[in-house]
Amino acid sequence: MTDMKNELMGVYAVWLREFKRFYRDRGSLLGSIARPLMWFLIIGGGMGASMSASSALAGADYFAFIAPGIIGMTILFTSLFQGVSVIWDREFGFLKEMLVAPVSRTTIVIGKALGGATASLFQCVIIVAVAYAIGVHFSAAALLAMLPLIIIISVGFTSMGLTIASFMDTMEGFNVIMNFIVMPMFLLSGALFPISATGGIMSTAVYLDPMTYGVEALRYAAIGVSSIDPMLSLSVVFAFTALMAVVATVSFSRRK
Repeated sequence: MTDMKNELMGVYAVWLREFKRFYRDRGSLLGSIARPLMWFLIIGGGMGASMSASSALAGADYFAFIAPGIIGMTILFTSLFQGVSVIWDREFGFLKEMLVAPVSRTTIVIGKALGGATASLFQCVIIVAVAYAIGVHFSAAALLAMLPLIIIISVGFTSMGLTIASFMDTMEGFNVIMNFIVMPMFLLSGALFPISATGGIMSTAVYLDPMTYGVEALRYAAIGVSSIDPMLSLSVVFAFTALMAVVATVSFSRRK
């Protein structure tokens, strides 16, 4: 019983530290407002008139169509770059203190993953508010359906970021790898366009992107539109998150 209490306290301590790190970063908070607003106004405003007439949108307004995609984008960016905390902790010696603490390394991974999920959820709330301000109104049922999806997808991509960071020694190397991964995953996910309109090699790449299934699941929960069977999307999201959590735990367990 005491060991379980220590593990739970360890999860809470790591989670609280990660969330405070995010909350105190004013640049991240401002970016969480500016970035979705920019995508809504520039992409939504520029492509909305032409895309709204597309039959692939199944009659949905283009702003409503891309809103779940922008939520997915925020989850992807925030969660993957949560791995930066591992680099910082290693450089300042705090990671060594965490690894020798009387808690399992699984506890550390869970705490960091939940911290990333909380930061993503916080930013997604801001995006929903921005969407509401420009006329995209989600029902209460849609918001409740998106909530667990946001958390699950965030945990998966935070775990992925932690895994990559565990093999990186410098911030520069981590940023190079992240930039190489993030933009292709976002652009191929169907966040800004119906994936049913793709074909050939592009279509294959789209369906190999795990973010595609996250975006499609969020879009179905938000507006009831999806190019992929919702059960398949949910299955891939759960499988991806479980796999990344295990890989992140193993990566941390092997660190000395």
